[in-house]
Amino acid sequence: MEISNESVIKKSKRLTSVVWNHFERVRKADTCYAICVHCNKKLSGSSNSGTTHLRNHLMRCLKRSNFDVSQLLSAKRRKKDNTLTVANIGFDEGHAKEEYIKPTIIKYEPDHKKDEIINFGGRKFDQEKSRLDLARMIILHGYPLDIVGHVGFKVFVKNLQPLFEFVPNSAIEISCMEIYRREKEKVYNMIKKSQRRINLSIERWSLAENSSYLCIVAHYIDEEWTLRKKILNFVTLDSSHTEDLLPEVIIKCLNEWDIDCKLFALTLDDFFVDNDITLIIQQRVSLKRSFLSTRRLLDIRSAAHLLNSMVQDTIDALHEVIQKIRESIRYIRSSQEVQGKFNEIAQQAGIDSRKALILDFPVHWKSTYLLLETTVEYRTAFLLFQEHDLSYSSALTDEEWEWATSVIGYLKLFLEIINVFSSNLFPSASIYFPEICDIHIQLIDWCRSSDSFLSSVALKMKVRFDMYWSKCSTALAVAAILDPRFKMKLVEYYYSQIYGSTALDRIKEVSDAVKELFNAYSICSTMVDQGLSLPGNSLPSTSYDARDRLKGFDKFLHETSQSHSIASDLDKYLEEPIFPRSSDFNILNWWKVHMRRYPILSMMARDVLATPMSTVAPELAFSTEGRLLDPTHVSLNPDTRQALICTQDWLRNESGDLNPSPSHFALPLIIE
Repeated sequence: MEISNESVIKKSKRLTSVVWNHFERVRKADTCYAICVHCNKKLSGSSNSGTTHLRNHLMRCLKRSNFDVSQLLSAKRRKKDNTLTVANIGFDEGHAKEEYIKPTIIKYEPDHKKDEIINFGGRKFDQEKSRLDLARMIILHGYPLDIVGHVGFKVFVKNLQPLFEFVPNSAIEISCMEIYRREKEKVYNMIKKSQRRINLSIERWSLAENSSYLCIVAHYIDEEWTLRKKILNFVTLDSSHTEDLLPEVIIKCLNEWDIDCKLFALTLDDFFVDNDITLIIQQRVSLKRSFLSTRRLLDIRSAAHLLNSMVQDTIDALHEVIQKIRESIRYIRSSQEVQGKFNEIAQQAGIDSRKALILDFPVHWKSTYLLLETTVEYRTAFLLFQEHDLSYSSALTDEEWEWATSVIGYLKLFLEIINVFSSNLFPSASIYFPEICDIHIQLIDWCRSSDSFLSSVALKMKVRFDMYWSKCSTALAVAAILDPRFKMKLVEYYYSQIYGSTALDRIKEVSDAVKELFNAYSICSTMVDQGLSLPGNSLPSTSYDARDRLKGFDKFLHETSQSHSIASDLDKYLEEPIFPRSSDFNILNWWKVHMRRYPILSMMARDVLATPMSTVAPELAFSTEGRLLDPTHVSLNPDTRQALICTQDWLRNESGDLNPSPSHFALPLIIE
């Protein structure tokens, strides 16, 4: 029933009866009315009328919706009764802390249609919008789909909005897929309209049951010179996905997003051991990117995976010593008497370390490093302790103590470098070159150790490192050159230490690679100016290349017609003084400011600096297990799994919430 010329009464005093939770009090002229929020029936709302007639109406109205109204209509008795219904459960100060609430499962069947918008207490309730908001919340925070069936969740929602119609898991899954399709279209259009090239990183995720997944992520620098990343695909691998078929999986992703012609660099983790994977992908995309076919910039391996593999080699080599240390700590902590005796000896030895001797968490190698570091600080105490306690049988030899001390030095270097990599959520490619060069120099020194054990550990690490260096050194160096604080000087500084007498030849190789890449961008820029590029794409037109018999003439013309009196962007950049180093320097802001001064070189810098030199998330920097799939996603079908993981990434980027949240597991409500 519609009511005109009416206004909601401002409550001068609190309406204490419980029935007013279900009525809106309005005034029309000099008469007060109570409007039922469930059926909009108008009843007398005068204070002289009392609330009995309102209670009687609620008994009829709410029973039609299968509400248990017995306690709602007995306000005095409700305060003493512990058994509450979903409709009126409240966690207020009136309940004692030790009191338990026993919810009753109630079927709620509102009279309104599913998609109907209801005016509830002066606000519009939209079931469809609420359902999508619920799906968006589940995606954003990684909640399980079956949260909609949890008792605690139902209680909370019913108290918050009694009109909300609960839906089964399958309906929430459909809503999640709907959101995924919408967000995917937005990401696709954004990439399609962008004239920037795309870098891809591909990381393997795993699960205990030998299941494997590929997470394919796009990296790019946007128009505001902000480094961005977006998960494009999350592919479930089955037994049919042998390693020789992995290139097809990646190429399918490129085609799906229409970015095969925009691909600049491909970064793989240590799961990919077959070099043919990169070659196959390169051959397939080179037809559309013939002016940017520099292989050394296309094939990148994850730096963080390299370091974690080297760390694992070191820990494995010291396995017996670490086991002795673990047994020693277990023995010392076996009783208060033994612990007290060891502490007394440590004080007598003058050890003032406040670090506690605790066991490590083997799958997190930083904890193993801290275990070794703390144990070595107590070395004197351990040596004296073995003289006082004949039952102590896990003592280290002098040689093993020296090994542990040296290995701590190895691990400390890796720890410091990984901290640099993981300190920034989206580190630019320029930060990696000096850190990787430091490792190279240290490995050369470690390999010269007179101790056969230490030199063998160092040699094993260097074999792994050399494979990485042969693939990635040029890309790392080019990224460092595009840092105005370093330019060619940093390459000259490190290469002279690494290569010695052959350093000049190596420096020239890097210089030639930079010039070759810059010339490719110059040609692209020339062709764009001539209108030979596809709409929305700064790369040369593929259709033009396919029928042009003189496509090499463009390169020849560019190289021979340039006036030697006019310096190129690259020449000007390299000849100008190096920018002073400072802790708050932002390389992307620098290029944003100097983009007009170096129009072509800035295009090149935008793509190079966006190259992901590592695929390990900061929160997993010290993990030896790799990336594990959230248990809430295990039982889902592959399409739904991909939708939830990709959409979560897109929504977090959109909201600015880039910090990964822990997995959410719904705990059962304890009821007595």
